[in-house]
Amino acid sequence: MKSRPRIGEVDTLDFLTEPPHAIDFSDQVMPSVLSTPWLIWFLEHTARQLMLPHLEQSESTVGARVEVEHLAPTPMGKMVRCQAKLIFADQRLFSFELRAWDDQDLIARGTHKLKVIRKQRLADVIEAKQKGR
Repeated sequence: MKSRPRIGEVDTLDFLTEPPHAIDFSDQVMPSVLSTPWLIWFLEHTARQLMLPHLEQSESTVGARVEVEHLAPTPMGKMVRCQAKLIFADQRLFSFELRAWDDQDLIARGTHKLKVIRKQRLADVIEAKQKGR
């Protein structure tokens, strides 16, 4: 790592809810709302975004754990702000407090752990798995 992020460091990511982000089971009665998997995707990327400036070119991050409560629905066409706050760091494992809001509500809260990895080492592990080793 080039540097270590500070405990309490925060990053945000804003996105507009669009049809690809919606649940796939809406119908005439069930409204089209932001799906939990997409919400988690954006929250995870917010934490990753916080880490990227601290990484060497040979490094990346992978998710190690995610726990999110999806608290309120968000219709399509609304802006969502995701926030990741670093709350713990140990060697190459980093823990984040996650929050997300639309223009009316806190829509999610949770935690996420990212591990800093060496890209080539991961590539070697994947190559071995593909070869059945």
